[in-house]
Amino acid sequence: MRNTWLPAMALCLCAAAMPIHDAFAQRGRPKPIRNGEVLSGELRLMRSRANGKRISTYQVVITEGRRIPGPDGLCNLETGPETFQIITHDDTDVIRLKPYIGKTISIKANEMECATRVEQVSDALVSKWSIVQ
Repeated sequence: MRNTWLPAMALCLCAAAMPIHDAFAQRGRPKPIRNGEVLSGELRLMRSRANGKRISTYQVVITEGRRIPGPDGLCNLETGPETFQIITHDDTDVIRLKPYIGKTISIKANEMECATRVEQVSDALVSKWSIVQ
């Protein structure tokens, strides 16, 4: 009786561990995102000061990394960027984003690039965008 119990228990443990292993394997391969595709995640407002002036930065945090095609593909990250800074060009953009702060938002990213400067607080930047309803 003892001899059959141990192999059966080992088989159950291995079967339970396989979905976890698959999840880690898939996480290492981020899906590509191209200009014009949709990013969905929580919209955050980040406030800072630069040269005595208050600056508001909007950031979409997605649940899984997405690979940006091009020469810097993964933005020098193993899993791809997970935070996307939304560049606002005027007060109209700010007004459009305000109701979504702290909520899930979907943004059509028409133009993206990886962050290159220290003061950029996200992994990637979205300079041309529109909100998807």
